[in-house]
Amino acid sequence: VQLQASGGGLVQPGGSLRLSCAASGDIFIINLMGWYRQAPGNGRELVAAITSGGSTNYADSEKGRFTISRENAKNTVYLQMNSLKPEDTAVYYCKADRFDGVADWGEGTQVTVSS
Repeated sequence: VQLQASGGGLVQPGGSLRLSCAASGDIFIINLMGWYRQAPGNGRELVAAITSGGSTNYADSEKGRFTISRENAKNTVYLQMNSLKPEDTAVYYCKADRFDGVADWGEGTQVTVSS
C-alpha cells in the first residue's frame, strides 16, 4: 500500500485547509485510514480516523473543527480542517491500517497556521 498526502500549506488563523491522502497498491486490504500529526518536539498524535465502513473517530481537540471523509471510488481520504489555530501547526501524516494489523504511512505534509 502506498499513500500520497497533499494539501498542506500556510494559512491564517481561522482559515481552512483540506488534506488529501490517495492510496494505491493493494487497497482492498486496508481497514482503517487516519490522519496523524507531529509538531516540533512532540510525538505523533491521532487527529482523525475512518474505517472502511465509514465510522469515524476524532481527537477531542479536533471535534467540531475537522472532518474526515472517505471517497472509495478514488481510494482517497480527506481531512477538512476549519477554524485553524496556530497550535494546529504540524506535519500531518496519513496512515493506513491493514486488516492484518500492518500499518503503512505516507510522507507528511506541512500545515502552518500563522498570521
